[in-house]
Amino acid sequence: MVTKIDHIGIAVKDLEESLKFYTEVLGLECIGTEVVDEQKVKVAFLPIGDSKIELLEATEPDSAVAKFIEKKGAGIQHIALRVDDINKAIAEMEAKGRRMIDKEARYGAGNGRIAFMHPKSTDGVLLELCERE
Repeated sequence: MVTKIDHIGIAVKDLEESLKFYTEVLGLECIGTEVVDEQKVKVAFLPIGDSKIELLEATEPDSAVAKFIEKKGAGIQHIALRVDDINKAIAEMEAKGRRMIDKEARYGAGNGRIAFMHPKSTDGVLLELCERE
């Protein structure tokens, strides 16, 4: 079902400032930014090998990313796992007794369909299931 790590989501306070570290210091290339209104974030993707780093900046103070930073500070917010069929993956996780935050897939940055698993069902890690075309 899971084929690879799609990306690692990192919550940041200032996307432009954080991008400088990843591009100028680490030498990664940003392949674009996007605002995802539904999730109240602005994101930037930086490919690294077969996966990506996703930097997330809150666009609203009540967003999940803003709340994460307020509670834990900037840092790794989630790990996204690539799946072939998001609807099947959601059903399988629920059938295996895993609690889903998203019972149905929704739009995610980079033209993906995503669904988050509740950290209480995944040993404290926020996991995102991600399907891409």
